[in-house]
Amino acid sequence: MVLPTYPGVYMEEVSSGVRPIAAASTSTAAFIGQAEKGAIGEAVKIYNFTEFQNLYGSYLSSSYLAHSVFQYFNNGGSKCYIVRVTGANTETASINLFDRDDTTPLRSMTISAKNAGVWGNDLGIIIANGSRDANNEFNLSVYRESDDTLLEAYENLSIIPDLTNYVETATSGSNLISVEVDDTNTNIEAGTSTGSAAPGSLDGLGRTFFHINVNGDGYQEVDLQVAVDDGDVASLNTPALIATAIQVRVRALIRQRASSSQAAFDNFTATVGGGSELILTSGVTGIASSVNVIAGSSAATSAAALLNLGSANEGIEIVGGHVLRPRVNPGSAYYLLGDHAVPTTEVQSVTAGSDGDPATDLDYQNSFPILNNVTDVSLIAVPGIGSASVIGAGMNYCETIRPLSDCFYIADMPADNDTVAEATTLMASLFKNSYGGAWIPWPTMLHPTDGNAEPILVPPSGFVAGLFAKTDAKRGVWKAPAGTATGLAGSTGLKVDFSDVQQGDLNPISVNVIRQFAGSGRVIWGSRTIYSDPEYKYIPVRRMAIFLRSSIYYGIQWAVFEPNDEPLWGLLRTNISSFMMNLFRRGAFQGSKASSAFFVKCDSETTTQDDIDQGIVNVQIGFAPLKPAEFVIVQISQKAGESA
Repeated sequence: MVLPTYPGVYMEEVSSGVRPIAAASTSTAAFIGQAEKGAIGEAVKIYNFTEFQNLYGSYLSSSYLAHSVFQYFNNGGSKCYIVRVTGANTETASINLFDRDDTTPLRSMTISAKNAGVWGNDLGIIIANGSRDANNEFNLSVYRESDDTLLEAYENLSIIPDLTNYVETATSGSNLISVEVDDTNTNIEAGTSTGSAAPGSLDGLGRTFFHINVNGDGYQEVDLQVAVDDGDVASLNTPALIATAIQVRVRALIRQRASSSQAAFDNFTATVGGGSELILTSGVTGIASSVNVIAGSSAATSAAALLNLGSANEGIEIVGGHVLRPRVNPGSAYYLLGDHAVPTTEVQSVTAGSDGDPATDLDYQNSFPILNNVTDVSLIAVPGIGSASVIGAGMNYCETIRPLSDCFYIADMPADNDTVAEATTLMASLFKNSYGGAWIPWPTMLHPTDGNAEPILVPPSGFVAGLFAKTDAKRGVWKAPAGTATGLAGSTGLKVDFSDVQQGDLNPISVNVIRQFAGSGRVIWGSRTIYSDPEYKYIPVRRMAIFLRSSIYYGIQWAVFEPNDEPLWGLLRTNISSFMMNLFRRGAFQGSKASSAFFVKCDSETTTQDDIDQGIVNVQIGFAPLKPAEFVIVQISQKAGESA
């Protein structure tokens, strides 16, 4: 509130108290199943089938996950979560590569497939010298060995952790591999800078300056003539005298950074190798130990070019950890991630990738809690797994374990349950609540990898989840996802074509039948929950209640800790009533007027003084649900003749 201090007009904004409630998502599915590859133990959101193939691979003969995700998107789904399930004894393909030390090679790094499975055995690795700094950097390319396809490429990688091109950092975003450098490797040297000093190269020329950077401390200027004037050397006309002058001047330098080691300067050496080779060596060893030389401030006085010191002057500069990087592949052969013969000069060991044992019902049941922190999922399916234990666990998860009970389970019945008697037996054994539904029979689709092969049977859950999403988008969650508008796109047939009489026996036991009609094709012809409460016998009624619960829950979080009195109650009534009225106008409730379609009550009757003392505010909401016209009865009679 503005405090007036002078005569005039004051302006301020006042909140209207309107906090619109957003409609919760109702059509984001989660599919749980076995995949060729992909993250294990986490739910990953995807937006199309191409993304699924990139992350989880292609179709498997032992799993219907890929088939169902394809049909979900094909029938109207727009986004979903994937939870990959594996059985026991899975292995991740990996390879341990030696470093470049010829005397006592140790492990350089381990390259592993991103996740477990046989798929990793088909990955081939090519190591090549870097194009920018062949001595210290390297390129790493990932191929699919079976068809020689390049999948990923990383250039100019380093073995030094603090650099931006450190191999572990640069490859961290890979969908195929993970890299772990062996930080216990002891084959570490002191960094060097190598050039050449021909006899007389500096004698009488006056070019005695250059800049040197030891162990990354920063460039400092060196004047070799100072060493001559101090009497350390008589002149600079031999490689040995030049080396002595360099060593004297660098040892006289003082570190510029507190984090640097003065020993790198105090123990610095400059020696002469074969012929006139100059070797400048840091005074301390370490993976990042280095010596770098550049020209002085003036080209006219610079000795760097005359001595071929520095990479710009054809000198060779090598970091202390240069030997730790892996060796270049011999010839054109791949390093096969999980299938390389060992041991060799380059490869220390490998671990073969394995899909392990088939997933059990318990493996599927233990995967449901992975979705606990995924708040926008609303449909759950385990494609092709129709055991009573998995269906029961899925429905119980949706009702009891989910904190907001905000999901609906789409159950597949077993593929061989294709008779009324078999369906009846399974339904009798199921745990029942209204948070799930079951569909029969299995549809067929064209073979995904061989268009000329016979169509294959696939579970209905992918089709059903996609049609749920399509119906929600077009009509709303209150519309039953069934009827002539729910044609199964991508289906070529049904395992069994149930008759009206057979469906008459399946409908009362809450089995939703997929039927084929001449005028409509293959459509969903049932919309019942596996209910234990007749109040929620129909799928749209249960899902509407889930939708309202989720939307209002997230939409009134602002009310927590507000003063618990009539102003708060009025705001809650206003905001919730506005949300419900909007749904009423869209045809979400039964009734010709709002007062008969819903009510919202929050006042001193719902919230007593005792409630207020306990910090509780009670809101009562009721709605008249729309129920599907499951049976359309037409009465026809003859009209009695009338006299003219």
